[in-house]
Amino acid sequence: MKFGKSICVLNVGGTRYAFTREVIRDFPLRRVSRLHACATEKEVLELCDDYDRDRNEFFFDRHAQAFVFIMLYVRSGKLRFIPGVCELSFYTEMLYWGLESAHLDSCCQKRLDDRMSEIGLDDLSEADVVVSGDDSQSLAEQGPRSALTGRAKWLEMMRKTFEEPNSSMAAQLLASVSVIFVIVSMVMLCASTLPDWDTAKRNTVEEHRIVEAVCIGWFTAECIVRFLVARSKWDFLRRPLNIIDVIAITPYYVTMALARAGLPGAGLGVAGIILRVLRMMRVFWLMKLARHFLGLQTLGLTLKRCYREMVMLMVFVFVAMAIYSALAQLLEHGLDLGARNNDYASIPAAAWWVIISMTTVGYGDVYPVTVGGRVLGGMCVVSGIVLLALPITFIYHSFVQCYNELKLRSVRYARSLSTSMLR
Repeated sequence: MKFGKSICVLNVGGTRYAFTREVIRDFPLRRVSRLHACATEKEVLELCDDYDRDRNEFFFDRHAQAFVFIMLYVRSGKLRFIPGVCELSFYTEMLYWGLESAHLDSCCQKRLDDRMSEIGLDDLSEADVVVSGDDSQSLAEQGPRSALTGRAKWLEMMRKTFEEPNSSMAAQLLASVSVIFVIVSMVMLCASTLPDWDTAKRNTVEEHRIVEAVCIGWFTAECIVRFLVARSKWDFLRRPLNIIDVIAITPYYVTMALARAGLPGAGLGVAGIILRVLRMMRVFWLMKLARHFLGLQTLGLTLKRCYREMVMLMVFVFVAMAIYSALAQLLEHGLDLGARNNDYASIPAAAWWVIISMTTVGYGDVYPVTVGGRVLGGMCVVSGIVLLALPITFIYHSFVQCYNELKLRSVRYARSLSTSMLR
């Protein structure tokens, strides 16, 4: 649309916002950015409720406070619910302006999922929420992504392809290839510890080098691309899995550089040992599978949300272990009542017996021989069962809640993907 003035005014529920035409064109909210492409006043009125040509003012009869929070998301990138406002009402406002639940912070996503589960809307999508006038049709045309243009739109598409396996068919294909490379790399890592591996490697040295080079090349390219398209480079570098990626990839290139310099890794002493230890970090690439399997995602989310309960459990075990190991060392070795039990010569040695007794493992390699020690062992086993059971209820309920939440999100992703394929 050829605007009469360089300044455009958005009037949302009586609150006025002034922007330049360039800002309107690249505005992150699709409903607003589409105003710039309108050629006639009729097209403008399909996006807003009224338009004043003289003042170049667009009127939207929407929730003014909700738009304030949405504007905070535009400025800071963080979107949260309004205190005291129904989650579904705010979600309707989000859909009107072209946002989806994925834009919410994780805590608010959980609140929305719980609310939708309560009223039986587990598979709610943008097209299911009816808004005023012809908004349903415009929402169906918007799709799941906010309005981005040019290079920013391409970067966002690439980021979702590499970071969100369920966002598109290309992302699913890329995720499947990544899983195959992870499995191949793990098989190679496990096979390299077999006794006959060195003989087989000498016979087929070129094949092994090619397989290893291809796997490392794939992980390197994937890591570089994900870094380039990341929204925040610093946040990307701080993520534990990304740090593991870099640590696991680096030894290969260091080894290759040393080999070209005529310094084999086996002859580097401590440095060679460090390289072998870092190479073993590849086993943590299995954590990549958490992006593709609901069970591992549920486990990770449960541990993240129940870290206080986990710390409490560790404190229980540590306190009990300190008490029982001191008493066991005293009864079995310190009092010198007959023959001393050398397996309890020190408190750290007795702590090993305590931990395997409290967890009811009982290898049988260490056991008490005195009457007092056996009574203490029975108390240790019973108290271990009780202490380990206390926080389990909280962890269990959190696990069920996390599973239902991730399952709901997976259904929503699947429906969004099927909708985009039909368009």
